[in-house]
Formats: sequence, C-alpha cells, structure tokens
Amino acid sequence: MRCSHCGVCCTETEMLLSKKDIKRLEDKGYRQSKFVHYDKYGYATLKNRDGYCIFYDRKNRRCSEYANRPSGCRVYPVIVDEEKGIVLDAICESRQTISEEEKALKGKRVVRLLEVIDSEASKRRS
Repeated sequence: MRCSHCGVCCTETEMLLSKKDIKRLEDKGYRQSKFVHYDKYGYATLKNRDGYCIFYDRKNRRCSEYANRPSGCRVYPVIVDEEKGIVLDAICESRQTISEEEKALKGKRVVRLLEVIDSEASKRRS
C-alpha cells in the first residue's frame, strides 16, 4: 500500500485494540490511561485527542508510533463489513493501491484479529 498520509483514517478513530497491541505500547512507556478507552462491552479502543488518534502527529501527518501501531492499523484499509465481508474502507483515498492478493492476506489477518478482540472483550465482561 502507498499511503498518502492524509490522516482521514486517524480522524475520530474507533480502532479496536488487542491485549498484544496494548502491551506493545505499554512497553514503549505509555500508560494505558493515556491511549486506551474501554467501552461498556469490554472492548478496548484507541483514544482520540482533538478529533484525531492520540498517536497521530498532525504537524508531520504521520503516526508517532508507526512501528508500534495497533494490528488494526497494520491491516488498514482492509476491514470487515458485516454485510459485504472483507472490503477496502471507502474513506481511504489510497485504497486503489492495494492488490487483490494483499487484500486477501490482510483480510485473513483482520478476521483472526477480530476473533481475538471479541474473545478478550467477552472475558472482560465476565
């Protein structure tokens, strides 16, 4: 993928986080309270600040934690649409740079990731 760094995907993000994502960012020195929001269903999501992902550097139009970014960010713009299945997010202006092969590979990863995140959220609710 050739990202244009437009920041649209980092605007008002609802990016889900797995325990591994959280641990990776904690290992970089961040406190969970800085970057994680838990909803009433037990899901962990990235926090936003001033309308953008907490890690989005608006001045440089880059992720300040790119090397440690969440798994969902790594597979983006491949997402799961509940009605259509594996799709490319329509808001991504660079989505046309994703090959069908890359879409399929990332699609498998996003499905597995969502299974893990669903399981983790379920355990938090228990």
